[in-house]
Amino acid sequence: MPEIRWLIDASYFIAAVLFILGLKKMSSPVTARKGILWAGMGMVLAIAVTFLTPGESTPFIPTDNIVLMVVAIAIGGSIAWISGKKVAMTDMPQMVAIYNGMGGGAAAGIAAVEFARGHMHGTVLFTLATLGALIGSVSFSGSCVAFAKLQGLMNRAFRLPAQNIVNAVLTLVTLWLGIAIIWIGHSASPDPIYNLLYGTGAMVPGWFLISFFICALALGVIVTLPIGGADMPVVISLFNAFTGLAVGFEGYVLGNPALIIAGIVVGAAGTLLTQLMARAMNRSIFNILFQPISGEAQAGSMIEGTMKEVSARDAAAMMRYASKVIIIPGYGMAVAGAQHKVWEMTESLENAGVDVKFAIHPVAGRMPGHMNVLLAEAGVPYEKIFDLEEINSDFNQTDVALVIGANDVVNPVARTDKSSPIYGMPILNADHASQAIVVKRGKGAGYSGIENALFYTDNCRMLYGSAQKVVADVIQNLKTME
Repeated sequence: MPEIRWLIDASYFIAAVLFILGLKKMSSPVTARKGILWAGMGMVLAIAVTFLTPGESTPFIPTDNIVLMVVAIAIGGSIAWISGKKVAMTDMPQMVAIYNGMGGGAAAGIAAVEFARGHMHGTVLFTLATLGALIGSVSFSGSCVAFAKLQGLMNRAFRLPAQNIVNAVLTLVTLWLGIAIIWIGHSASPDPIYNLLYGTGAMVPGWFLISFFICALALGVIVTLPIGGADMPVVISLFNAFTGLAVGFEGYVLGNPALIIAGIVVGAAGTLLTQLMARAMNRSIFNILFQPISGEAQAGSMIEGTMKEVSARDAAAMMRYASKVIIIPGYGMAVAGAQHKVWEMTESLENAGVDVKFAIHPVAGRMPGHMNVLLAEAGVPYEKIFDLEEINSDFNQTDVALVIGANDVVNPVARTDKSSPIYGMPILNADHASQAIVVKRGKGAGYSGIENALFYTDNCRMLYGSAQKVVADVIQNLKTME
């Protein structure tokens, strides 16, 4: 019915506009909440109008699969609602990773169904379906591995013998299978008698499809296995981009404009974010995937000096009588849930006349923007939070740099040791402050396994313990100095 088709197309257009406006507003913490709501309304509209899409056996009434759609939405929505309510902020990175993976898996599933139905015809559709299946499968299995690593269900990094050779061989085999599937689509006969006997599109043999999907899924697993914690934020962002691209390709296969636009927007945004984060680490995407910083990585030379401990009272005095303090949060703060205590400490210092700012490295935490979200949750005003490029020059005039649970992003070997895996990565210049205080649970290396030269410098003091308790002790000592 023309009226229904017009309503569907108009609704998809409105949903697409809401997606784009929502993403735009998400670019700023000030408007991010509104952006999420706008994009959410667009998604609700896109899902609702899908129920009006004419079915194949009933071309003038809504789709045939309403029951299956309602069941799928109920199951998925319930899981998302419960997990969204229960998940801790420290576990948000792995939640984002698995949600990315589900999107990629859904795109791959769409391709599998379209291949199995045998209704596609033409090189373009087969090419886009195959690309969506490949990228979606890699995103799904790779995101599952990322989730397992971040959740502590498997080792941080596992490297196969001849890892890069295995990667190359598996990639070539998967690409060969994909090209063969596209060739089958290209070879589909336009002859009407052939179409009458064998279907209007090219039917891909079942064993061929299974082999292709197994290889694509295995590729995602094999590529992600060696990647350690230092590279994980970039990998999560990359898989997010993969999912968006896969969804966009499959949207074209289905002729669904909402999927096309949403997928392309997410894919483009994820790609730009991945490039920005890789640049922040001064490493290429290829280097991150195939020469990752593993949990076994170590700095290339021995670090001279000793770690010098400081008490909570002395740390409180150093900051209380300072003119300027810069706080550098890391994943250790997230694990301890100390962001609220950190803001309480900041307010106490500001009441004493101390200028306090927060410095955020682009890859701090385990996903993009992780530290920003935690600080916003604690009520830290956005104007007090500065990116690396904005604040790095301030450290030379800073009395105390307080590092809470961060490691690689303040490691001076990134500037000095060419044999270090992180050499060349831009870091926050905490070592340039008059004094640096590092809150750390113990004397071990950080998540990436690289020893931190900052901890051994003459102007650095170590404040050992859980960030929650340590900062609480500092607050109590600050109160005695009022």
